Amino acid sequence: MATANPSVNVSAKPHQALARTWRPRDFQSLVGQEHVVRALSHALDTGRLHHAYLFTGTRGVGKTTVSRILARALNCETGVSSRPCGQCGACVAIEQGRYPDYVEMDAASNRGVEEMAQLLEQVVYSPVSGRYKVYMIDEVHMLSGHAFNAMLKTLEEPPAHVVFILATTDPRKVPVTVLSRCLQFNLKNLPPALIARHLATVLEAESVPFEPAALAQIGRAAAGSMRDALSLLDQAIAHGGGRIEESAVREMLGVVDRRDLERLLAALVAGDGRALVELADDMLSGNAPFERALLDFAALLQRVALAQVGAITADDEDGSAALLWASRVDALELQVWYQIAIHGARDLPLAPDAHAGFSMVLLRLLAFRPESGGGAAPQPALARPAAPIAAAPIARGPAAQSLAASLASSVASRTPARPASGAPESSFAAPVSSPASASTPSIAPAPASAPLPAISTSPAVPGPAAATVPFDGDWTSLAAAVTAGLQGRAGLVGQFMQQSELLGFDAATDTFSLRVPVRPLAEPALIGKVRERLAQHFGRPMKVAVDVGTVRGTTVAAVRNREQAQANAQAHANIEGDAFVQTLLTSFDGTILPESIQPLGPTGDPTP
Repeated sequence: MATANPSVNVSAKPHQALARTWRPRDFQSLVGQEHVVRALSHALDTGRLHHAYLFTGTRGVGKTTVSRILARALNCETGVSSRPCGQCGACVAIEQGRYPDYVEMDAASNRGVEEMAQLLEQVVYSPVSGRYKVYMIDEVHMLSGHAFNAMLKTLEEPPAHVVFILATTDPRKVPVTVLSRCLQFNLKNLPPALIARHLATVLEAESVPFEPAALAQIGRAAAGSMRDALSLLDQAIAHGGGRIEESAVREMLGVVDRRDLERLLAALVAGDGRALVELADDMLSGNAPFERALLDFAALLQRVALAQVGAITADDEDGSAALLWASRVDALELQVWYQIAIHGARDLPLAPDAHAGFSMVLLRLLAFRPESGGGAAPQPALARPAAPIAAAPIARGPAAQSLAASLASSVASRTPARPASGAPESSFAAPVSSPASASTPSIAPAPASAPLPAISTSPAVPGPAAATVPFDGDWTSLAAAVTAGLQGRAGLVGQFMQQSELLGFDAATDTFSLRVPVRPLAEPALIGKVRERLAQHFGRPMKVAVDVGTVRGTTVAAVRNREQAQANAQAHANIEGDAFVQTLLTSFDGTILPESIQPLGPTGDPTP
């Protein structure tokens, strides 16, 4: 017969996870949700209870815990209050999950309308042993649309003995019809410092030795979740053999040693590239996570930047170190380093290997510096402006060189001089590549066969003190002058002036009768702006009457379109009939691209 091993203590109590052992059992022990505790405590103490509550927040912030505490407060045998006794049968049964009047339902696995119908059938019955029947539906956003619709009426007007508690991590997926029937409480993420202080309290009660720096790392790794922090604390106790040490926690979490980050920052401030390469090699031998290192370095730079603007004091966590570096790092360099660090972490998977990519990011941090920051360090070659590159001449044979020289002299002799300022000019040029000249030749067009109405492009100088001028009846010249006076800020006013035609002008009342092609150009606000521009131009108040219809007369847009079309046609004719261009085409077997021919404007630039 086999005998029991005497070394095994069969009566020993099994270990319970810290997240369950230290789950708050009353509002006073709840950490970091004071705004929720205050509202619920006042409601319980004054009897102003609602029939439906919605708790939102990320995982591990206390949604289920708050719902259990609320159920105990409603059904405690000592009475409804914000301080349940925790000792009566109702409080103990709710804590152990065997209270018949407290039902927790997981909507992720019971999301259909059938499950919701079964739950709602029990709502009408009175509580078995408690004061209220409390239904807690976790992850309520997972319910189907039909399930939500099935519960709407009951959720709006439940029996007096029923309280609904809904919990979700994604309130955006909850229908508005449900949100409007609930009191909503958003449970916030916990800051790392608060998590670290609570973990210290837990470890002191558990008689586990610890290093505060290790708890700070766990607090940051928990990302605002107290449940995750307690789970990581359990893992750290097992990993460290009953002790919580910074080195063991750093190894467990895969985080980077803060001393390596400070070595990196010191090497950058000193401009020591060799030290950066040696740091990368040391981190490789220590099996450091390079992507995590760059992200942690960016976080360090962010704290230094906060210290530079006075948002961190020496009393804050790592405040003294951040203040020390804040006085040594240039603010402009810090911003450049931050961008390089986060982009380097993003691009690290594209590197040949993690170590090579990390080394190049460190050298990039050293190479790129703003001109106004880090003046003591020399500007690296990558950051210097590139020198202008001269175009190398194309080697040609003697015959081609002779032909190019003769063609160039022909162009020089036939290129007209630019007219004096104020004289009209309408030169056209085609971008034909010349082997002998880097500039594009300008070819003067023949005179136009039919003159178009002249449009004045000289900008008017509007202003309240402008002299009073009469209207000469030329609406196109007036519209062009007003449009040019806007100087790139034409907008709808410019469109109105260019697309409108003059129907008449009453000199006695200074009233313009105009017609525009579309209704948006006849809006009262736009007409008011047009009146302001006309008043500035004439130096006196003007009136505008606008009609919407087909524009048949002469407008600025029509004149410019005809002038542009004629100029394009004249430019094409000049290019195709030019002997010099024909010589180029024959000699080099070239082809003219019609769309590349553009007439030149008064300034010598191609017109749009």
